[in-house]
Amino acid sequence: MPAPITIQTTISASAERVWDCYTQPEHITQWNFASPEWCCPSATNDLRPGGKFSWRMEARDGSMGFDYEGEYDAIEPGQRIASHLGDGRKVETTFRPSGDQIKVTTTFEIEDENTADMQRQGWQSILDNFKRHAESP
Repeated sequence: MPAPITIQTTISASAERVWDCYTQPEHITQWNFASPEWCCPSATNDLRPGGKFSWRMEARDGSMGFDYEGEYDAIEPGQRIASHLGDGRKVETTFRPSGDQIKVTTTFEIEDENTADMQRQGWQSILDNFKRHAESP
């Protein structure tokens, strides 16, 4: 199996704001897409070990879409989220204070359909959208 990919960003916002923006469905729908041609019309999030999540990603023109879904393995509020996707791939996101900012790091196992580079770029674009949303007023 190929090595997991790690992406990260540093966010200028409070730890509480960053956590809320990352975990609350009304925020997830505002940032969970890789480009302006896409959107996230719905999100459900049962934030507890064994809880399920499903975030819908769709092209704005309606030409395609898919559900990003899985189950939580571990939750350390404000610090760490570990989960696995429907196909079994593992994802872990950590939230670490860095001065008056929060460093967000996600490590994920890649899938076979798209190149590792394409996956890295897509996931980083989504994390960049998250940063913009979390830093917005």
